[in-house]
Amino acid sequence: MTPLRPTEFELIAKYFAPLSAPNAFGLLDDAAIVTPPAGHDLVITKDMLVAGIHFFEADPPEAIAAKALRVNLSDLAAKGATPLGFMLGLALPENWQPEWVERFATGLGYNIETYNCPLYGGDTVRASGGLTLSITAFGTVPTGKMVRRTTMQVGDSIYVSGTIGDSALGLKIRKSPNRANLQKQLKREESDYLLNRYLLPQPRVELSDAILRYASACMDVSDGFIGDLTKMLNANTLCLSLDAISIPLSKAAKNAVSVDPELLKLALTGGDDYELLVAVPPDDTQAFEQAVKKLQTPVKYLGVAKQAESVTLEIRDKKGLPIIFNTKSYTHF
Repeated sequence: MTPLRPTEFELIAKYFAPLSAPNAFGLLDDAAIVTPPAGHDLVITKDMLVAGIHFFEADPPEAIAAKALRVNLSDLAAKGATPLGFMLGLALPENWQPEWVERFATGLGYNIETYNCPLYGGDTVRASGGLTLSITAFGTVPTGKMVRRTTMQVGDSIYVSGTIGDSALGLKIRKSPNRANLQKQLKREESDYLLNRYLLPQPRVELSDAILRYASACMDVSDGFIGDLTKMLNANTLCLSLDAISIPLSKAAKNAVSVDPELLKLALTGGDDYELLVAVPPDDTQAFEQAVKKLQTPVKYLGVAKQAESVTLEIRDKKGLPIIFNTKSYTHF
């Protein structure tokens, strides 16, 4: 016999009210109060995740919750913002079960504690299609200091955090009919690493202070390294030329590319990296590099932004020839 499922209000009271911020009134009201510290602005961002598009329905509920919050925290980090809280929109499919929601709430609670970003409210509804999540996150920056993605200038040094392409390659392994063949070419820990990078993004919140202090522009790499860097450069008609070998890849990604060189294009355009592209003015590069050296997250120097004449972003192969990308980034449409 199928156990009775809680009502909407019982579900909220049991699973989500315990995760809420003090000014959310136990999620018993229709609104909450968010008060930024004196002398600070609110920075607001929103991301949606849809089953079959951003995650697999069979993914662990804890991981789905983590990803939903973390992709928003990545946007806040790119703005130099300190997380303050979030709102959750949860559309459950017809066949949802209390055990799934309990595990989802457990994963959400862990990430709330890890990133000190409490729940302020939201909405829970039934969906006619698959599971859909929407999170609106907010953080704080000193008044007028939010770092934008469109303000890179000529002479700025460009950096990228972490490694590029792991998530796209992990998704490729998971979706590919010949997944076993590619996995045979990689060590077990390498394959697991790539799969985990897709399942659980790592928002670079530890870089937010250095970004706030030194960056002229910043953007998280969510839709693909090539496409997102091109967006930053295009904003002020800038250009950058670099060798593909200078773009940081993990050992696992390098080995995957060695098996199939065409996977390099996927790695550079596939998205879901949630690494940060950072532009730093010449006078601040030394201080920025010293600041990030103290952190565990590696940050790689890519080059200097120059005034564009024709091609905005050129990536060269081992022979020094431009690599042609038919698609620069992931797009929903």
